[in-house]
Amino acid sequence: MLLKPDCERCCGLCCVAPAFFASEDFAIDKRPGKPCHNLTSEFRCSIHDRLRAEGFRGCVAYDCFGAGQKVTQVTYGGRDWQQSPQIAAQMFEVFGVMRQLHALLFYLNEALKLQGARSLHGELRLRLQELEGYSQESPDALLRLDVASHKAAVNDLLLRVSDLVRAEPR
Repeated sequence: MLLKPDCERCCGLCCVAPAFFASEDFAIDKRPGKPCHNLTSEFRCSIHDRLRAEGFRGCVAYDCFGAGQKVTQVTYGGRDWQQSPQIAAQMFEVFGVMRQLHALLFYLNEALKLQGARSLHGELRLRLQELEGYSQESPDALLRLDVASHKAAVNDLLLRVSDLVRAEPR
């Protein structure tokens, strides 16, 4: 599972779905579900090589954890919001859910790299498999998913990982 962005396989979801507001991190206000004016019709950023200089530090820092390509290629089978405007609103909402799932998957994968948490590796793998399974679901099922409860469960598990790792002798 790829938990890092692959913009070539995405339809610019991070440039459309979320809102942002003019600040130190964003030069403009953008409403949710509206394309950033820097997004090209080929789903590429027209100022990618100068985002910081143009006032878009937030874009540089943003990470979808691979949710964009998962939604585009897996959940919607390669369809995109531009060619299929009837799926746009749902696709943007699903992207928000998928990004949260992928962030949790990323943190669980990182926790599995910690030798001090070996005693929890079984639980980490089970939670990882469960969330990966949810990430394969249909758009409707993803939108019904209680992400908050999964976040809470992962948080509890990661706190236990943290306790174990911090207790390791140095």
